[in-house]
Amino acid sequence: MIVNFGRLLLQTAKQFSDKKALVNIEKNRSYTFMELHLLTNKICNMMKDHFGLKAGDAYGNLLENDNNSLFNFWMLKSMPSGLWFNYRDSFDEHMYQIDYVNPKLLFVEKEILEKENYYHAFRKRGIEIVCMEKPSLNLEGVHYFWELVEQASDEEIGVQYDINEHIVLYRFTGGTTGKGKCVAYSLRNFMAGVQHMHGFEENLFDSNIRHLHVTPLSHASSLFVLPIHFKGGTHYTINAPNLEHFSEAIQNYQINSTFVVPTILYKLVDLGLEEKYDLSSLNTVFYGASPMSPAKLENLQDKFGHIFVQSYGATEAWPNVVMLGKSDHVVKNEEDRKRLSSTGKILPGVEIKIVDDHGTEVKTGEPGEIWIRGGCVAKGYYKNEEETNANFTHDGFWKSGDIAYMDEKGYLFLVDRKKDMIITGGFNVYAIEVENALNSHPAVQQSVVVGIPHEKWGESVHAEVILKNSMQISEQELITFTKDKIGKYKVPKSIHFVSELPLSTVGKILRRKVKDKYWKEIGRKVN
Repeated sequence: MIVNFGRLLLQTAKQFSDKKALVNIEKNRSYTFMELHLLTNKICNMMKDHFGLKAGDAYGNLLENDNNSLFNFWMLKSMPSGLWFNYRDSFDEHMYQIDYVNPKLLFVEKEILEKENYYHAFRKRGIEIVCMEKPSLNLEGVHYFWELVEQASDEEIGVQYDINEHIVLYRFTGGTTGKGKCVAYSLRNFMAGVQHMHGFEENLFDSNIRHLHVTPLSHASSLFVLPIHFKGGTHYTINAPNLEHFSEAIQNYQINSTFVVPTILYKLVDLGLEEKYDLSSLNTVFYGASPMSPAKLENLQDKFGHIFVQSYGATEAWPNVVMLGKSDHVVKNEEDRKRLSSTGKILPGVEIKIVDDHGTEVKTGEPGEIWIRGGCVAKGYYKNEEETNANFTHDGFWKSGDIAYMDEKGYLFLVDRKKDMIITGGFNVYAIEVENALNSHPAVQQSVVVGIPHEKWGESVHAEVILKNSMQISEQELITFTKDKIGKYKVPKSIHFVSELPLSTVGKILRRKVKDKYWKEIGRKVN
């Protein structure tokens, strides 16, 4: 099917023309629906006319939320493909992703440009750079965003493409082999995601919504952009999850909707900010990345009411496939309390089956791997046919690697992970990537990394390490060493030095035995 996404956005802009569409709180700027549409037309035309980007070319956004919100899904009305980075990833990870996709143009924050290693790395690769703030130095290949925008046309883009085939966006997974896999999306994925979420039994999106983005728009927070925009709601952005700033924004702008990882809610209550600030305008709080324990949920509902909605999705099945609605959070008996530990019910239009190791569906209540099929499931991994064939079936299912069971009422309960992924504070961390960083230290002989229970973060990254004979290093020294190798949120929070690790008969580390030491008192291993 051929689509003109720019026309879809223009139709929405006309419908809600003078209504606020976007407010960048820290930048102190706002745009109506029509202003946002015309501004993003200018950005698309600037990429085409000034830089010559066309179909098959890519650009990248290395940006915080306020600036990232000017790009996001609006750029899908042009032909170049976007590459979304995690702004807080390490230099090495950013360069790996750049080298994999080879973007011709990068939009960056001024602080990135002021880091000498970034500028020289960009120019070595022949990349043109657009700085969102006025650069302090006159650097070759660097352009000032607002000067380019002023010169650009706001005429309609007029681009049409196949909704199923044209790649509009690249995003990287956390990486099970030390580096993430590059997921390729078509517009079909995102439009299907809108339909899935609008089809949920509870009406969670309307023109009155004032949604605050506090988690990165390059990641899970972006899943709410189009469902809210097409309903005429307003997006508000802040750049960093500073809880005082977050609470102040809710109070000052009468925010009634937001998406957070559970850690933010735990900290907010621990600091008593719900008493310091008026947060009573909140009527919908989406949470995800890691489920909350029933006890914590009940405590939060005592303070805020029944305003919580859990969402479950993945990079490959994005934005969302399962939701636990507000009504599902109401606890009147033990059956209701058990339901709080589920991820919810499957969204309309999404297929999920639970299968055994042979791909055969298991019986209701039996655990197995989650396989997902629907319009929101990505096309596969860019430039990685082997992994695509291994993880996507010929008839369209994506194998999630998550182990779960489904009860007789259709609620999905996560049990464990088939893959060695740790979710800490809403970020995905793959064990082998951390192990590779630890093992690169000359004093380390072998390591194993697992997620262990953490009251605030859901899981924290923990390592057990065997040192080489006669070599010594302290826990803090090794933690500091890994900070230069991987993103800060992936660094182990604790390290135990051991003399041996549990091994199988063929010499493989039995990760489960290490993990079970810390989870044996907790029935649910996905927290």
